[in-house]
Amino acid sequence: MSKSELTKGARKRLSSLAVIVGLLISIIGYGVLSGSGASTTPKLALDLSGGTSIILAPVLAEGETVSAEQLAQAVAIIRQRVDASGVSESTVKTQGSNNIIVEIPGSPDDNTLKLIRSSAKLEFRPVLVTAQGISSTVTASGSASPAASESPAPASTPSVSPTDKSDVNWITPELQAAYDALDCSTPFREAGQVDDPTLPLVTCDTDGFYKYILGPVEIDGSTISDASAGLQTTSTGATTNTWAVNLKFDGTGTQQFADTTGRLFPLEAPRNQFAITLDGFVTIAPTIQAVIANGSAEITGNYTKDTAKTLADQLKYGSLPIAFEVQSQENISATLGSEQLTSGLLAGAIGLLLVVIYSIFQYRGLAVVTIGSLIVAAVVVYLAITLLSWRQGYRLSLAGVAGLIVSIGITADSFIVYFERVRDEIRDGRPLSVAVDVGWKRAFRTIIVSGLVSLLAAVVLFVLTVGNVRGFAYTLGLTTLVDLMIAVLFTHPLLQLLARTRFFSSGGTWSGFDVKNLGSAGYVGRGQFRAAEKVAPAKLAKASKEASKRQTIAERKAAELLSPSKKSGEKN
Repeated sequence: MSKSELTKGARKRLSSLAVIVGLLISIIGYGVLSGSGASTTPKLALDLSGGTSIILAPVLAEGETVSAEQLAQAVAIIRQRVDASGVSESTVKTQGSNNIIVEIPGSPDDNTLKLIRSSAKLEFRPVLVTAQGISSTVTASGSASPAASESPAPASTPSVSPTDKSDVNWITPELQAAYDALDCSTPFREAGQVDDPTLPLVTCDTDGFYKYILGPVEIDGSTISDASAGLQTTSTGATTNTWAVNLKFDGTGTQQFADTTGRLFPLEAPRNQFAITLDGFVTIAPTIQAVIANGSAEITGNYTKDTAKTLADQLKYGSLPIAFEVQSQENISATLGSEQLTSGLLAGAIGLLLVVIYSIFQYRGLAVVTIGSLIVAAVVVYLAITLLSWRQGYRLSLAGVAGLIVSIGITADSFIVYFERVRDEIRDGRPLSVAVDVGWKRAFRTIIVSGLVSLLAAVVLFVLTVGNVRGFAYTLGLTTLVDLMIAVLFTHPLLQLLARTRFFSSGGTWSGFDVKNLGSAGYVGRGQFRAAEKVAPAKLAKASKEASKRQTIAERKAAELLSPSKKSGEKN
């Protein structure tokens, strides 16, 4: 590749980076000017901005206790609710053997507080009326089938009382009017609303696609002993490639489920369906295709591995029979976090200064590349975190700041690997412009492997941990990706351009590429080395011997022609 092509490619990569930075700035600027909730600074987490602390205590009857598993399920449910409300970097943890502490950054709105206070309630209700659509099915080893079309409800007051929980005589004119007026695209339930299990319910599914009139509760979610996602099995025990959700009930639930499926199975659609509701919304409304008396059911449909696992988690974690009451609620000061943030930023500044000093001492003029890369990386990371704060509700915590500080070392490591590879090529006698490209090819593999290891560690931490540790993992992974991008789009192309300037290509003392200061001899062809001033005679002799082994055919012939003249001179 010619010099002009290399220069053109370097400028193109630098231009690409400038476009990315400009695009990030434009998106954030548009969000700020349009009033869409964007800000020019990242949102701060609880430990840096303060917030609200809520202590929840379970409501138990006399003699009842809450198990550690139930408490863990409650923590998972509350965390899902808080995350779903758009609040990130919150802390949900247990206190002692009964209580749960919820800490939310900033000032949460009333809706979020109601979601936290309300108990999760998973219930099974028979379907009386539903909109037209396709639903899942449930069998002992079942398969999916279409749900029925919308069934009109009675328009008059029933003349007789309902005989069972799937009797359409539950539907009164008031209930029918509420169903007809229901618009699932608009909010229609209050946060934390508790429904009477002995009365019918008008509601929608969690996606807002279908509305229902449901009968009274048939089975309480607390009777589910387990729910898991897995591949569907046939009646012969063979495994298919279709994902399903497997339900298991305890003794009470097994009997209730047998009675319910026995009654619903002969009915016409949609009354042969039952709805599983969580917090009053229908998560799924499968059709009964068999009477299930053994307490094991399989819910099938158009599920993927992820959607099946999500439904299984909802059924498993939603089966919590206990409610909570607010024991205390107070504001949290961010004084401690602010002090720690100041100390952390000071430590980061000292570390950054030491990296700059080391670069100047070790690499002379190359420190320009180091400092420039660090500045550009800092700008990109800042813009990325600011954008994520707006679009994903991300909040920067103290642990996240620690991840940013650690990234300074990761970025500096990339520079050192690259610069040393270039120096190695210069020691081998290559001119700087060639050494930059050859050294990059050798260094890039190392930089990629190092970055992937850091990224893998960040992903594992993010997946396996909760709370502030995830904030550390998040920023560590983000900065690792930015480091790789900066190395490709800024560090390497910038050094390519600088290598063609007189200051660096001449190998001056302050260029960072002065052979005299590289601590080794440089092979320059024809069996000769360009020796550093400080190289010991023994090392120089060894290098000369090495040079004779590396001579080309032309260099050997030149040496042979020179050898007789030397001998003739010695005789004279």
